[in-house]
Amino acid sequence: MRANDAPQHDEPDNALVSRLLSRRRVLALSGAAGAVVLGGAGAAAGRGAANSSTLDSVKAAASASSVCMPLTTEQIEGPYYIDYELFRGNVVEDRTGIPLLLVLRAVDSATCKPIRNSAVEIWHCDASGVYSGYTQNGNGGGGGGTPPSSMPSGPPPTDAPTAPPGGPDGGGGGHATPTDNLTWLRGIQMTDHEGFVVFRTVFPGWYAGRAVHIHTKVHTGGSRTSDGYTGGRTCHTGQFYFSEDSVKATADSAPYSANTMTRMTLDQDFLYPGTGAQGGLLELLYDSRHIEHGVIGYITMAVDPNATNDGAGAPGPVPTAPPSSSAS
Repeated sequence: MRANDAPQHDEPDNALVSRLLSRRRVLALSGAAGAVVLGGAGAAAGRGAANSSTLDSVKAAASASSVCMPLTTEQIEGPYYIDYELFRGNVVEDRTGIPLLLVLRAVDSATCKPIRNSAVEIWHCDASGVYSGYTQNGNGGGGGGTPPSSMPSGPPPTDAPTAPPGGPDGGGGGHATPTDNLTWLRGIQMTDHEGFVVFRTVFPGWYAGRAVHIHTKVHTGGSRTSDGYTGGRTCHTGQFYFSEDSVKATADSAPYSANTMTRMTLDQDFLYPGTGAQGGLLELLYDSRHIEHGVIGYITMAVDPNATNDGAGAPGPVPTAPPSSSAS
């Protein structure tokens, strides 16, 4: 993995968690997860100030929901991975959309213990279904997405993106050639002593041929140095998915309402294995009447830290329609 010229160390927005966890919504949750979240977040709901105990409650719920579980399903890397190694918790940059606080935990599938000091990486499309680095590809329906209002802070990466094994045009999930140096909705963080990372992002949109999803990688055996994450291996490559109800709830809210691409449902998606959390299905917290206020998504990934799973496999769908004139 390559070094990032201007690493960032953004802290998760704990105030967002407080605003999202309404008593009515949490009471609707079943089992230990709902009880734990309610106990720690009920009093903090609606406050504007950051409250670390609220985030702790969400982490407790994530731990309680999947303390020990079978190996999380390996999936393909897909065509839009770029090895930018942007160390940061806030990946939004100038993208608009429904706030999403993503709470992720990595545990050893054999021992059920948290994997400390591993690197967890995410990347996903924006509300219009477009990935940074590939804005000229659009979303498969002629939509090039919303051009950035400003360039990302700090010098953009200049190194050539790392293609997976098999070369840029084949194997490795069908890696596509980048069209720009934009970096929004991409980031990586080191897990804490409980195996957690927290990303602040936006709810993804959709593009041709896929249900709404987020990509992830877990890197182990290495360490973070001044040159970035050095050594080790990619032990897990996966994808996170969203319930159909949650995705439907976003469709009438801007900017998602402007996405005219026909959306593939979760049941129709050819990659989602249909196995719930083991297959990457996120547990979600949100007000069903006002999803625009924000969403919390959490999941525990059970991985083999000594394995190598770099996401090589059959390519996913790559949008080929030309972008609209708004693309840049």
